[in-house]
Amino acid sequence: MRYEGPNQEYFEVVNITSENCYLIKASKNSELSMLWFDSDQNRLKIDGEEHAFKTNELLCLTEFHKVETVNIDKLRLLKFNKPFYCILDHDSEISCRGILYFGAATLPIIRPDAKELDTLETVWKMLCIEMESRDNLQLEMLQMMLKRMLILCTRIYKEQLQYDISGGEYVDSLRAFNYLVEQHFKEKHKVADYADLLHISPKSLSNLFKKIGSKTPLQYIQERRLLEARRLLKYSERSISEIAFQLGFSDLQAFSRFFKNNEGISPNDFKNSEQKEKLPT
Repeated sequence: MRYEGPNQEYFEVVNITSENCYLIKASKNSELSMLWFDSDQNRLKIDGEEHAFKTNELLCLTEFHKVETVNIDKLRLLKFNKPFYCILDHDSEISCRGILYFGAATLPIIRPDAKELDTLETVWKMLCIEMESRDNLQLEMLQMMLKRMLILCTRIYKEQLQYDISGGEYVDSLRAFNYLVEQHFKEKHKVADYADLLHISPKSLSNLFKKIGSKTPLQYIQERRLLEARRLLKYSERSISEIAFQLGFSDLQAFSRFFKNNEGISPNDFKNSEQKEKLPT
């Protein structure tokens, strides 16, 4: 089922099987998606790393994720573009920026409990009902149901990550940090850079991460740079020198050291091994 509006906005809800699983990979500019897995027999390779998903797990993806299908049984797919609903413009309403979407190198896999699952199922049914409507309120109703879905998933994921919901200032700062890393990781590589953007000291930012027992801010920054390096080496035709420059490294040697220290393999060997995988047997 698909809704298309007069201003290029669209919203799509699809039941996916092995026959139409190509729709998972067909991501367009400014498109966000949510996958709801309906069996334990679904496996995807995302940014070169294979993941197996369990029944009723949900996954949020952006246009920047590189997705390959390994095995698809059945799942539900929800897609929408920025003209339909912009999560950045409506962040004060849903607070999913930096958590469900644009969360640096973290892959958001949502695992609802039985009660939460019942609520999500109700919202999904209402979504499907509204997709069948054809009146002048359809757009507003679909946006409302999508908003409800995103809010529910954000709440679940926050609890899942053991965020202190009562400490709103912590959550907001962490979300803001994640989003800033997503926006600036190519040119800003120091914790101090992001502390300046958040108007706090580097020490305060580091202490914030300690309070939730998370990785350090520097680890988040480095993981995002590493993820982009792997994406570019695997999926682009750029040379290793061009990739090093694009990611803000001073020279090829600095990039090679960074990559090998984290991956245990040189960028050249990684690129060659990925190219061999693509060759037909």
